[in-house]
Amino acid sequence: MSATSETDQVALAIEAFSNGKPVMVFDSSFRESETDLLWPAQHASPEVIRKLRQDCGGLLFLAIGAEIGEMFDLPWLQDIHIHPTLTALHPVLDLLKTNDLQYDTRSAFTLSINHRETYTGITDRDRALTTRRFGELCDELMRSNTTPEKARIALGKEFRTPGHIPVCREAPGGLTSRQGHTELAVSIARLAGLRPCTIGAEMLQPDGDGALPVEEARIYAMRHSIPMLTGDDLLKAHGLGD
Repeated sequence: MSATSETDQVALAIEAFSNGKPVMVFDSSFRESETDLLWPAQHASPEVIRKLRQDCGGLLFLAIGAEIGEMFDLPWLQDIHIHPTLTALHPVLDLLKTNDLQYDTRSAFTLSINHRETYTGITDRDRALTTRRFGELCDELMRSNTTPEKARIALGKEFRTPGHIPVCREAPGGLTSRQGHTELAVSIARLAGLRPCTIGAEMLQPDGDGALPVEEARIYAMRHSIPMLTGDDLLKAHGLGD
């Protein structure tokens, strides 16, 4: 792909995402070699959730920027599970600690959530409500410069944990410190001028035994007219690439 076509593809992706349309992002052949199908959280609908569920096969996740995680004080699960008080109460947590990730040194997972107006939380309608309202709430609170204390109260008023939407929090420093799916997902939202809050899912092979090969992901993207980027494309767009 030429430098010009890379620039054009990034521009197409920014335009699509800013208009509530999907974008696909392949991380890197040196990392997880996975492609994510992504939508802005505020544009989540039952149809969007259904598309992610049926066409991807991987875990649906909500990627949030570091500033949102800080506003709500959302802890990383990895930190909770090694807290001395909890490991003393439940020694099994120490045995289950994350110390052998093959693709990174740290997991991005924080709490999982359901909107309080959902029933089980797992239906397409329920997960769309949880995702959309979380995105809307983040925008409302950040527009009004709400204090962290009031933001946490507002979050608790509308959401509960555990739930059926796992939330992944961007690492401090974003793409400068980690180039995972979470950081890539929120970076496209930032480029599009949106709050860094993105719903997505990993695309798997039909049998579920591996990530969808990038060549097949590109075919899917072309068939559905979805702009597709790589991690390198996003790094360059943020002025971090070569």
